[in-house]
Amino acid sequence: MSTADVPEREEVDEQYKWDLDSLFASDDEWEAAFEAVEERLDDLETYEGRVTEDADTLAALLETREEIMRQVADVSAYARMRSDEDTADQHYQALSARAQSLSADASSAASFIEPELQQSTREELQALVAENPDLERYEHYFDDVLRMKPHTRSAEVEELLADLSEVTGAGGEVYNMLTNADMEFPPVEEPDGGEASDASRPSTDSSDGGEVRPTLSNFTTLLKRRDRDFRRRVHETFYEEWAGLRNAVGTAYKNSVKADIKLARVRNYETAREASLDDANIPVSVYDNLVETVEDNIDVLHRHADLKRDVLGVDELRSWDLYTPLAEGEVDLPYEEAREHVVEAVAPLGGDYQSRVAEGLDSRWVDVYETANKRSGAYSGGTYDSQPYVLMNYQDDITSMYTLAHELGHSLHSELTSETQPHVYSGYEIFVAEVASTVNEALLTEHLLETVDDERFRRHVLDEYLERFRSTLFRQTMFADFEHRTHQLAEEGEAITPDVCDDIYGDLKSTYYEPMAMDDGIRREWMRIPHFYYSFYVYQYATGISAANALVDRILEEGKPAAADYREFLSKGSREYPLELLRGAGVDMAAPDPVEQAIDTYDDLVAEFESLT
Repeated sequence: MSTADVPEREEVDEQYKWDLDSLFASDDEWEAAFEAVEERLDDLETYEGRVTEDADTLAALLETREEIMRQVADVSAYARMRSDEDTADQHYQALSARAQSLSADASSAASFIEPELQQSTREELQALVAENPDLERYEHYFDDVLRMKPHTRSAEVEELLADLSEVTGAGGEVYNMLTNADMEFPPVEEPDGGEASDASRPSTDSSDGGEVRPTLSNFTTLLKRRDRDFRRRVHETFYEEWAGLRNAVGTAYKNSVKADIKLARVRNYETAREASLDDANIPVSVYDNLVETVEDNIDVLHRHADLKRDVLGVDELRSWDLYTPLAEGEVDLPYEEAREHVVEAVAPLGGDYQSRVAEGLDSRWVDVYETANKRSGAYSGGTYDSQPYVLMNYQDDITSMYTLAHELGHSLHSELTSETQPHVYSGYEIFVAEVASTVNEALLTEHLLETVDDERFRRHVLDEYLERFRSTLFRQTMFADFEHRTHQLAEEGEAITPDVCDDIYGDLKSTYYEPMAMDDGIRREWMRIPHFYYSFYVYQYATGISAANALVDRILEEGKPAAADYREFLSKGSREYPLELLRGAGVDMAAPDPVEQAIDTYDDLVAEFESLT
C-alpha cells in the first residue's frame, strides 16, 4: 500500500502552522526593522573607551546594548524560522544570511564592552553598582565577565573574532544546506501489501506507487516497521546515500573541529572541550564523570539489546533492528490526542504551568507537520519579546508525542524566564535547558502508565521511554565520547578524515552495542548527526535526563514544595550558574549520583518489560 507525498506547505491547515505575526506581520515590516536596528549599531560606538567612566554611563550603555540585541534577535528569529519552513526558498535563505551578518555586526559593535569591564576590579565594579541601583541586576553578569578575563582578548581581537563568526560557523551551515535542501534519498519498495498504519499518514512518508522515500525526518520511523527485510533495505539505502557524500560531509566536520580548536587556542584554553564547557562554568570533570559512569554500567544497555533480540526473535541483532518497537502492533496517535496527553501530564508542575501549555498549543506556537523542504527534526525557538515557537515534523506516533512534550518544556522555560528576569539573564545554558525538556518527558511517562488502561498502549509507552533512555543517556554519551576523541586527535595534529571518523565511531558503536552485529553503514552514522556542528553540545542531553529523572522523583514524592522549587529554577534563566541552579532545585550534577540513579531507573524499566514477556 503506497503512501501520500509529503505535502506542500500551502496544503497544511493554518491551525497547524506557527504564527509568526508576533514577530513581524510581513517581510516589509521585517525589512524596516532590519534597517532600523542596523542604523542603531553606531550608537554603541559612542561608548567605546568610556564603559566604566561612571555609573550612569555604564547603565546607559548596557541599556542601549540590550535594546539593540533584542531587536537583532527578533530580526534573526523571523528570518531563520521562515527559512526553516522551506530550506530551498532562496528568498528566505537570503534574509537569513543577512540576519546572520547583522547579528555578527552587532556582536562586533559591542565587542569592546567586556574587555573594558575586565580592566576593572570587582571592588571598582561594586562601587559603580552602589552609585546607580539600575546596575544591581547586572551583578551576576559582572561576576561572569570577570571570571572570563583570562580568556578574553583585546577589544581589537574580540571585534575580529565577532566579525569571523560567520566564517567559523561555515562548516555547520554547509552541512545544514547539504542535508536539508540538497539531499534526497532513493525510494525503497514497500513490502507486499504495505503497512497501513504507516501508509495512511500523509506527513510520514513520501512515496510513488509501491515505494516509500526515506527522509531525514522519517528514517527512524521507517525503522520501526515490523518487516525486517524492509528495514534492512531502508537502512542500506539511507547509508549508501550518505556514502556518496562522505568527502563533503567529512570536510565540513573536519573544518568545524578545526574552528573549535583554533578559537579555543585564541582564547587561551588548552582544549576545545575546556573552552566549550567553560562558557557555562561547567568543569570538564562533569563530562568525564558522565562518560565514565555510563561506560561502567554499559551492561544495562547490553541487557536492553539482548531483550530486543529475544523479543524480535532474531538470531543476531542488527543495526536496522535497534529502533524496532518491543511492543507488538502499532499505535496511531493523532496530534490532537497527543496534545491532550501532554497537557494532562504536566499537572504535577502546578495549575499555572499546565494552563500555559494548553494556551500555547491553542495560540499556534507549534508548526506541526512535515512539509516539502522543511527543516528536519524539532526545536523550540522565539525571542525575549515574542511567544515561544516550536518546530515539529509530527509523525502521528508516540515518539512525536514525546518530542512535543520535550520542546514545550523548553518553551515554558523561556516563557517563565522572560517574564521574571531582565534581558541579560533571559537566555539559559543548554546544560539546564535539557533538564526542562526531559522533566516533561518523564512526567508524560508517569501519567500514561498511571492513567491509560489499554495494555497495548501501555507497552508502547514503556518501550518508548526505554528508547528515550537508550538514545538520550547512552547514545548521547557515546556521541560525546566521539566528539572528544576526534577533537583530541586534531589537537594532537592528526588528520580528521572520513575513514578516521568511521573507525572511531565504529569502535564506540561496537562497545556500546556489543550484542549487535556491525555493518559498514552504521559506521557512517556520525555523518547524519547535525549536533556535532555545535561544539560539545550533546553530552548535555545525557546530563539533562539524569537531572530530570532525579527532579521528577522528588516532585512526585514531595509534591507542591518540590514543584515550586522546580518552577523557581525555570524562572531564574541564567541569573546563576547551571550547577548552582540545579542544586537549588534539589540535584547535584557535580556528583555521580544522578547519573547512577538514572541508570538504575533504566535498569528497572528493562526488568519490568522483561517481566511482561
